[in-house]
Amino acid sequence: MKFLKNILTIFNSSKSEIKEVSLKISPALEEFVKSEMLPGLDISENYFWSSFENLLNKFYERNEDLLDTRQQLQVKIDNWHLERKEEDIDIDDYKDFLEEIGYLHPRSKDFSISTWNVDPEIRKIAGPQLVVPVMNARFALNAANARWGSLYDALYGTDIISEDNGAIRDGGYNPVRGDKVIAFSKNFLDEAVPLKNGKYDQVTNFEFVDSELLITLNDNSKTSLVDKDKYIGYMDKGEGAYGLLFKNNNLHFEIQIDRSNPIGESDQAGIKDILMESAITTIQDCEDSVAAVDADDKIIVYRNWLGLMKGNLKRSFDKNGKFITRELAKDRKYLLKNGKMILLPGRSLMLVRNVGHLMKNPAVKDQDGKEVPEGIMDAFFTSCISIHDIIGNGKYKNSKTKSIYIVKPKMHGPDEVQFSCDLFSEIEKIFKLPQNTIKIGIMDEERRTTLNLKECIEVAKDRVIFINTGFLDRTGDEIHTSMEAGPMVTKADMKNQKWIQAYENWNVDIGLRAGFKGNAQIGKGMWPMPDEMLEMYKTKTAHPKSGANCAWVPSPTAATIHAIHYHQIFVQSEQESILNREKVKLDDLLKIPLLKKDTLSSEEINAELENNAQGILGYVVRWVDQGIGCSKVPDINNIGLMEDRATCRISSQHISNWLHHGLCTEEQVIETMKKMALVVDEQNKNDVNYKKMAPSFDGIAFKAACDLAIKGKNQPSGYTEPILHEMRLKRK
Repeated sequence: MKFLKNILTIFNSSKSEIKEVSLKISPALEEFVKSEMLPGLDISENYFWSSFENLLNKFYERNEDLLDTRQQLQVKIDNWHLERKEEDIDIDDYKDFLEEIGYLHPRSKDFSISTWNVDPEIRKIAGPQLVVPVMNARFALNAANARWGSLYDALYGTDIISEDNGAIRDGGYNPVRGDKVIAFSKNFLDEAVPLKNGKYDQVTNFEFVDSELLITLNDNSKTSLVDKDKYIGYMDKGEGAYGLLFKNNNLHFEIQIDRSNPIGESDQAGIKDILMESAITTIQDCEDSVAAVDADDKIIVYRNWLGLMKGNLKRSFDKNGKFITRELAKDRKYLLKNGKMILLPGRSLMLVRNVGHLMKNPAVKDQDGKEVPEGIMDAFFTSCISIHDIIGNGKYKNSKTKSIYIVKPKMHGPDEVQFSCDLFSEIEKIFKLPQNTIKIGIMDEERRTTLNLKECIEVAKDRVIFINTGFLDRTGDEIHTSMEAGPMVTKADMKNQKWIQAYENWNVDIGLRAGFKGNAQIGKGMWPMPDEMLEMYKTKTAHPKSGANCAWVPSPTAATIHAIHYHQIFVQSEQESILNREKVKLDDLLKIPLLKKDTLSSEEINAELENNAQGILGYVVRWVDQGIGCSKVPDINNIGLMEDRATCRISSQHISNWLHHGLCTEEQVIETMKKMALVVDEQNKNDVNYKKMAPSFDGIAFKAACDLAIKGKNQPSGYTEPILHEMRLKRK
């Protein structure tokens, strides 16, 4: 890519002085900033770029020092394990060592966070959270609009409703299946907003009389809600159609009445659907779920975030032969019981996930030709774009409290969290924003952050709004950090290891004791199987029961289904009880998941290699060849799994670990990759954009997959980004 060296004459209105900018900026990025990003803001192009250069000058070396600290600590940990090869790990000796090298920080005294001006979606409402690649405008819009979702549609189109006894979901509308959906939904109503007498399958009519919702049953008797306060208000939709608004556990849903609708016509109460408040928050992702490797890619990322903040993002597409234009949903207006009007948000509250500290991007280079840290770039650009929302340039409001919510991934310990907070503070000064306008979400997905989570929160106590457990990246870092300790257990066994349960509970314990209840989100990880909604419905109750007030789901449909759990479980009550339980012990977190000697047969080792290789190839081939950062990838058993760089990190580090400890050979790994490439080629045979790996096995994507496995031990923190970015740039 050719770069334009900008020597700009700067008029700084606050200091009235002339400055020069010596950054080498991609012409396309410069044009985007000038013609799309800055119009509507009281920020000149000159001030923008000079401020960005000053920011880089202030934080570049500090960013490099933090990355160097990571490497120095890793060398020390590697050497410690090498010196004790074949010895059992003494946990007290291990802790002393980690404290001595500064990996474990001194323990903080008790404190409570003091973050101000936080929207209720984060402070008060427990519910599903979507993570979506902001680089894909259609997906970004779908996620933002997933604040409300049809329960009937979510049930009808998934395996929650069985296909037994003629309830198949192929073809057009199946009334047998429809009846099952309606029965399930009315059972939900019985649980969420129970009647004093009778059940919802007996209801024939709703009416509002003297500030009270009266319900007629099929025996002509009248009843009301057990808790009358759960009925909130009413929406008149014209021509006899209306919606009844309810609130349970701080979540809304609307019973939609329309006897002219085919579904409503067949229902004795005229119910055509139940509209659920679903994805309360959405993380618009610039990181793990996107493949953004250069200026052109970053412009797409920033342009879509800009469109979301200004409310003018649209996408038109063909769906089943019908041309559809998608844009952000309007707010929803209801008449309350007291006669006043209320507007409920039509969209998820949007957070934006920036990239971490490691990667750089060629979109901007400094005067010496060095690529700038992408994390600094993301913070500056996404914050500036968010000002459109703060000052009211947008069609809709995202943050009613005029806050900017940045989720920060892959931070290693309190010093890196402090770096991010200092960076945000400087950006606030540049754009003349009130201090702590930019809030931080701390991804608890690296081992050093987990072990020092309380200390991480403390340095961010004035701006933290979110912690979560990212068990996929966390597992990858667990393997990499303890690479020299020995071979690790299989991926299946990893889920049952003591450290994982300790990690999940530790996160909640620390968050609640730091005052997160009623003030911030405690999140849990992604459900990885978007087609397995019945299993999700059965098992994901564990997340609200754990005290987490949000959890990731892979789709708007999954958000609607997962929302049911937050009606069944009042998270705030769970949090109260958890505050009284015994806190997780640090020793449990430090238990390294080592494989017992000679416990696996050659067949079992080979099966694990095939599983890992297939997962890597299925993901990487889309990433490198098509620039798809997150997708549903069939696993070795043809079960669709949501894959991003975190899942790829686990698989690549696992192979590297076994290769390093002699459970397999490099030749074996390559042969396994070739074998699995044939499987992946077959799985993608209907994709017209897919480029086969076999039989030549000389493509860039195949080489990238092999490098991730074979060279994984030497990758910084075991991350996949350096190899993937390099190969994607070659492919482009």
